[in-house]
Amino acid sequence: MAPQTATATAYCYCPLNMTRSLFSYITCCALILATAFFFYPKWEKPHTEATISWDVSGYYLYLPAVFIYHDLKQLQFFDSLDTRYQPGPGKGQFFRHPSGNYVMKYTMGQALQMLPWFTVAHALAAPLGYPADGFSRPYQAAISWGSLLVALIGLWFLRRILLDYFSESVTAISLLCIVFGSNYLDYTAITGAMTHNWLFTLYTLLIFTTIRFYRKPSLAGAALIGLLVGWAALTRPTEIITALIPLLWGIGSLKALRARWTVWRLHAGKLFLAVLIAGAVVFLQAIYWKYATGEWIVYSYEDQGFSWLHPHLRDVLVSARAGWFVYSPVMFFALPGFFALRRQRPDLFPGILLICLLCLYVTAAWDIWWYGGSLGQRALIQSYPLWAFPLAAFVQWVSNKRIIRILFSVLLIACIYINLWWVYQAHKGGYFLPEQMNTPYLMKILGRWNIEREAAFKLLDTREEFKGSERQNIRELYVLDFEQDTSNVSAENPVSGTKSLYLNKAHQFSPAYDVSLGRPLDQSAWLRASIVFRCDIKEWEFWKMTQFIVRYYQKNQLLKTSFIRLQRHVEGDGQTKNIWFDSRIPKEADRATLLFWNADSDKGIRLDDLKVEVFE
Repeated sequence: MAPQTATATAYCYCPLNMTRSLFSYITCCALILATAFFFYPKWEKPHTEATISWDVSGYYLYLPAVFIYHDLKQLQFFDSLDTRYQPGPGKGQFFRHPSGNYVMKYTMGQALQMLPWFTVAHALAAPLGYPADGFSRPYQAAISWGSLLVALIGLWFLRRILLDYFSESVTAISLLCIVFGSNYLDYTAITGAMTHNWLFTLYTLLIFTTIRFYRKPSLAGAALIGLLVGWAALTRPTEIITALIPLLWGIGSLKALRARWTVWRLHAGKLFLAVLIAGAVVFLQAIYWKYATGEWIVYSYEDQGFSWLHPHLRDVLVSARAGWFVYSPVMFFALPGFFALRRQRPDLFPGILLICLLCLYVTAAWDIWWYGGSLGQRALIQSYPLWAFPLAAFVQWVSNKRIIRILFSVLLIACIYINLWWVYQAHKGGYFLPEQMNTPYLMKILGRWNIEREAAFKLLDTREEFKGSERQNIRELYVLDFEQDTSNVSAENPVSGTKSLYLNKAHQFSPAYDVSLGRPLDQSAWLRASIVFRCDIKEWEFWKMTQFIVRYYQKNQLLKTSFIRLQRHVEGDGQTKNIWFDSRIPKEADRATLLFWNADSDKGIRLDDLKVEVFE
């Protein structure tokens, strides 16, 4: 069934006589390119900020292993590359199989997509004076620039498929919503080498090919559908969902289903060809597993998996840590857009709704639902070509209602502002802290450019903040300068006086310092604990930062624990800092215990002048 074009030929003369959707496309491309080349050229960054780092390096590792080092089983070349380039997370990108060989964690589809750009970089690296080792500057640049081209192609085809069903104006606004208002911008312009950008383009090509195939079935169209479905699944196995796109597209009723069944019977050979090609592409991964391990199927994610019966849906949608609508609020409009899509395009509604819900369900079922350092839900980005349809339907509905259109315009501007602010904070501002975000901290910083960093960063560890105008009835309960202490103290380079408490790899814990709270305490009583500290070398991994801990007891019963991580509050090595934090005292508590834990860090820290106060 051919789609019905809704005012697809309506033109509006924009600058240079461009249509509105084309002008919008060029504007979106300009933002992506400006962000990539001027705001944050990632191919120039070192170590874990480089283009080929973290997950990208894991997907990409097939290419140097095969074409440079000819070592796909033992990966003996990796240690030297890891030492030189430090892409992170070390050997976390592969694991040792019982066969004795190493197996890549990720499937090879992304590596195959990157192969042309790798080939160009490898041919140019040595002539340009760079090591032809797979990770030097030419490889970083080639993969980045290739990712940008892939993004622009995907956005072009998104425009094409939307124009098959919506007007120029609606298509133009929908493109602006996705690029300016969602995390798609970050995952194309900056971290575009991750799979989501490339899969986004595969989705758009698949939808485009599916529409054309049902207009005029052909062997070439069927073969391309099979290739795209297989390639998506070879890139991320969960993208086998894409097979539903050619199966369900345009089926909006039982009558349409019967008509589609007739098409399939008439073109059974073409359908078989598509399945055969998709299976052959996916089978490439089985060939690799057989070569590396002797087994046809290997689960390479080890202890990571899905909780199918308990998906993390609320967290995925609205959590401060990685909520989709928190970091890409414009995508919320796609939800009411499904109601509009049902009225405007009943032929598309059932299939798109089902596939979008399945994408959301699979994303939420993954146990690591925050997807590492994801800026929002990056695992949904590849399905944005489908979510673009209810979003466009919502825009179409809004356009016919003046008051709602004005309100939507205001909200859209706010969404765009928040998205651009998030992109800035993720890469330059420093307010977005991957895997650490929580609600109190989020509410403290959201949309702001100037904050009291120390007060905000404390909320990453303790959710309590004294917000009174000033403290009252202050009583000093405990002071320790460590001059007379004999446990874990050091006279070498003390913070103050002649001795300081010293924690390092060998001495992880301080003694526990007991403080009697006294009686009676007001029910609004707070405790302020302060310490002066200096890091030999700053610990940057937040889970290894030294914890300043306060525990409240009633006799021997633990009532409450509060803590902050100290190294959050210094900029670098050797800086001395006086830090304090407040916590509300449980009304039953009769004593508090303070201690310090170096959290398995191998970096030294010196602490001095511990002080405890109680106030109301």
